[in-house]
Amino acid sequence: MPAQKLKVAITRRLPEPVETRLAELFDVTLCDSDTALPREELAARMAEVDVLIPTLGDRIDAKLLSGAGERLKLIANYGAGVDHIDVETARARGIAVSNTPGVLTEDTADMTMALILGVSRRLKEGVTLMQSGDWHGWSPMALMGNRLGGKRLGILGMGRIGQAVAKRAQAFGMSVHYHNRRRLRPEAEEEIGARWWDSLDQMLARVDILSVNAPHTPATFHLLNARRLKLMKPTAFVVNTSRGEVIDENALTRALRNGELAGAALDVFEHGASVNPRLRDLPNVLLLPHMGSATVEGRLEMGEKVLLNIKTFADGHRPPDLVVPSML
Repeated sequence: MPAQKLKVAITRRLPEPVETRLAELFDVTLCDSDTALPREELAARMAEVDVLIPTLGDRIDAKLLSGAGERLKLIANYGAGVDHIDVETARARGIAVSNTPGVLTEDTADMTMALILGVSRRLKEGVTLMQSGDWHGWSPMALMGNRLGGKRLGILGMGRIGQAVAKRAQAFGMSVHYHNRRRLRPEAEEEIGARWWDSLDQMLARVDILSVNAPHTPATFHLLNARRLKLMKPTAFVVNTSRGEVIDENALTRALRNGELAGAALDVFEHGASVNPRLRDLPNVLLLPHMGSATVEGRLEMGEKVLLNIKTFADGHRPPDLVVPSML
């Protein structure tokens, strides 16, 4: 089908340059809202388009896919993660799925370091004190945090983002340790100065800060459960910029409330926007609204990837960022 005749639907507002370019190339149904479409409206769009551009907040399960129209042949996800899409069912129905990997690595690694600094140096408590008007001047014992230099950083998931975090941690004088389902090549380990741990349990017991950079898969769901969190030192911090489902959020909350961990900094949550209210009340917990990839440059590059995937598909070729079973 010629590219200009492809009917494309977007489920959220995207950066204006991305929407403009999509409109130039395809017959596009835009979205005026920056919130998730009602399920019924999402189903209606899927029933009448060739390409759907969803985002992380759009759960495209088997039931929704069963009602998709015969025209739908590509789900060009605006984002790297695809755990919100039933990829296997889509493939069974002849619907390809693509994503936008690689472009958010540096942005997410930057935010990871920001959270590491924020929680270890108690920035939330400092900001709260200043905004309340209760600060009355410097004190030797006030809001003492922890120096990063010399601390052990454990990285759970040493993919692109994990390695980018490791390089940044090196610059802060941290000792980098990691657990991954596959060990890096020796030269890669040497470049980032990282030590591999085959046993996640053993690594957890030794690190001062844990950075979670693993995707959400059936194998990683609640990988950090109550038992594993208890292995960590009571002076340790947990930072998560990957997927909330990797951590048992209730278990984490209990550990923090019981003083079994020193603090946590989270940009993602197990139940999306439904954040455990007990987490909000803890002074040693820094929470952000999934901002890890939120840069102008990153959002535009995501759009460019979506455009390339659709255009390549429209020209009769395999999208460069096609999601295949081995990736899941």
